[in-house]
Amino acid sequence: MEEATPPEQPIEIEDEYKLALEAADVEDEALLEQPGDIKFAITSYGADYTVDTLIRRLKSQAFYVPQFQRRFVWSQRHASRFLESLLMGLPVPGIFLYKEPRTNRHLVVDGQQRLRTLQYFYDGLFEEKKFRLTGVRDEWNGKSYEELSPSDKLKLDDSTVHATIFQRDEPKDSRKSLYFVFERINSGGIRLSPQEIRNCIADGPLLRCIREMNDDPTWRRVFGDKRNARLKDQELILRFLAMHMRGESYHAPMRDFLNEFCTEHMEEPLEVLATFKTTFTNAINTIWEAKGRAAFRPSRALNAAVFEGVMLGVAARLPKGGPFSKADIAEAYDALLSDPAFLQACERATAREDIVKTRRTTAIAKFAG
Repeated sequence: MEEATPPEQPIEIEDEYKLALEAADVEDEALLEQPGDIKFAITSYGADYTVDTLIRRLKSQAFYVPQFQRRFVWSQRHASRFLESLLMGLPVPGIFLYKEPRTNRHLVVDGQQRLRTLQYFYDGLFEEKKFRLTGVRDEWNGKSYEELSPSDKLKLDDSTVHATIFQRDEPKDSRKSLYFVFERINSGGIRLSPQEIRNCIADGPLLRCIREMNDDPTWRRVFGDKRNARLKDQELILRFLAMHMRGESYHAPMRDFLNEFCTEHMEEPLEVLATFKTTFTNAINTIWEAKGRAAFRPSRALNAAVFEGVMLGVAARLPKGGPFSKADIAEAYDALLSDPAFLQACERATAREDIVKTRRTTAIAKFAG
């Protein structure tokens, strides 16, 4: 049994992720937060699988790539070189799998490009075209799987790929270790963003509902028509729901708080999800009517902390009824964005517990007035 303890240094966020947020006109200082100090008890072991076994398990979904993991990015030449290495008998990088305790299925944490390459070659298609090897040795160049010689087919079928399989021992009822391993192990060229990881690990009714909310016309006008490549628009909706439902019990870091909320509420019934959707829709429509495109933008970019605070304030006010005009909302919004305490809580250490509490209580009080 191996003890896996998060390092002391902050999690490194890939430069491309930061650039994607900048391109989407989003500021989120919480990206700089440090990981939690939880320790995990994880058991891992190695296993060698033949290629034909991998193909069978992929087809049966015993080994599966989450639907919303990063798309296939290898070129046909890159994929062909990987297959050539197997045909030559060369060692290839291994894969990393997580064994689910309830189903015994294996989730692909790292290695999806290699596994999908094998699956595509055996199925005979690459991006809807016949998959023929390209840029490889003459004896294999231009050939599909069916066109390989019997001996080459057998050699490829019998080639082995090493797998490292891990399962969580402690904490038994938590997926924290799985989130952590996805952050640190996944090597698909660019590290997955936190929301991409959630879509891999906790996909279910909640995240499907959030993806529907992400298509809301008013939200698209507020955030921008273009969907964020790293799913920051979806993460902001999740952040609002989590803080609205459980803000009083918030704990740092923000990433872990959102992971826990996502996991605990992933299978909510439709009637609960309908209330989530109504709460979000009413709040975002109210803000848009009052402030338009300027909403949540104290400067040029949409500020994630301002978004969180304003949305919480409006969502807390709406159910109380009574006189509540567009002018009232605009006045409360302007008063909030002129409050030094609130602005400071949106600029530095925005995921710290005392800062989150200040931001939340200040916003709710301003809109309640």
